[in-house]
Amino acid sequence: MRMNARLVLLALCLSAMHTAPAAEPIRVGATVALSGEYAVLGRALLEGMQMWVHDLNARGALLGRKVALVSHDDGSDPDRCARLYERLITQDKVDLLLGPYSSELTLAASTVAERHHFPLVATGAASGEIWSRGYRNIFGVDAPAYRYMYPPLEFAKEKGLSRVALVFANTAFPREVAAGVRAKAAKLGMEIVFDAEYDKDDNAFSQLVQGMVRVRPEALIGGSYLEDSIGMVREAKAQGLSPKLMVFTVGPATMEFGEILGPDAEGVMGAVAWFRSGRRPGGYDFSYRYKREYGHNASVYAVYGYAAGQVLEAAVRLAGSLDKDKIREQLRSMVFRSLLGRYQVDENGEQIAKRTYVMQWQGGYRLLVLPEEYADSPVSYPFRPWSER
Repeated sequence: MRMNARLVLLALCLSAMHTAPAAEPIRVGATVALSGEYAVLGRALLEGMQMWVHDLNARGALLGRKVALVSHDDGSDPDRCARLYERLITQDKVDLLLGPYSSELTLAASTVAERHHFPLVATGAASGEIWSRGYRNIFGVDAPAYRYMYPPLEFAKEKGLSRVALVFANTAFPREVAAGVRAKAAKLGMEIVFDAEYDKDDNAFSQLVQGMVRVRPEALIGGSYLEDSIGMVREAKAQGLSPKLMVFTVGPATMEFGEILGPDAEGVMGAVAWFRSGRRPGGYDFSYRYKREYGHNASVYAVYGYAAGQVLEAAVRLAGSLDKDKIREQLRSMVFRSLLGRYQVDENGEQIAKRTYVMQWQGGYRLLVLPEEYADSPVSYPFRPWSER
């Protein structure tokens, strides 16, 4: 009888252990562009974040708890983005924050985070304007925009090129890319023979390309996004503009660029923050698992989402707490290597340790070409004129 009582007691204890509620997950909030202009890039960003959450939970836990991602579609709209970050903080009651895609949306999101004294790790944002406002709660993982075109400009100088055409969209990131190009070109003794800003929502580039045809630049540098870089290449072909070097931001790094342009993408270069073959720890493993999960190759935009999550996770682990002040201090002071590369920020939260790369479309593939020590292939140079294709 006494033995049966013991068995019943043991069974009740085991039952209680199995039915005890698990600790609530740590909630990480973010907005992503699943509609609007940045939808292609936003979807990749979300997939990267989701993969980080999956990997973290598969390893065990963060501070003894699982992690859950709370995300909303910001529609590529800064005002909507700001409202949604307000919602994430005040209604969804998230514990941690990751930023949206693009500098203009991050400007909006970081203003909300600053008002609530809530640390925010930026994902795909590189405009120096974000870190020039004296905010204490925004931390970048990407290289500053003004440094993006340094490698292709240095390559152009090595090839003896001196005449540069500069075109850029009228938003924060491309404007700062352009400012960096002007400064670097002057330092290298190169001449900007064409310098024009365009409306990112207007993909009619006829007059812009006409102006470049008249001055016959040796290198074309574009601070662009996906749709406008495609439009620029199409118009360059239509008007026979064939500089010896053609390089853009954002667009060429995506598979969509090559799928839409087909053979016309050949030889076009893109300045990027990450490339699978860039001999970075974990790059091939991440790429293999990502393709197995989502059915397509990883782009840098997926890596932005994953790496920002890694940085945030490292700060929380070092802080040993979800206390905002402790996490903020770790994000400001720690040195860390994520999938994207080195993380180290200055007193304003701007990234100071990250470098950029250059890829090029060759034979229907995106290949890393600069820096040479990491290259899959030499640069295909010069850019082949349309008339000879």
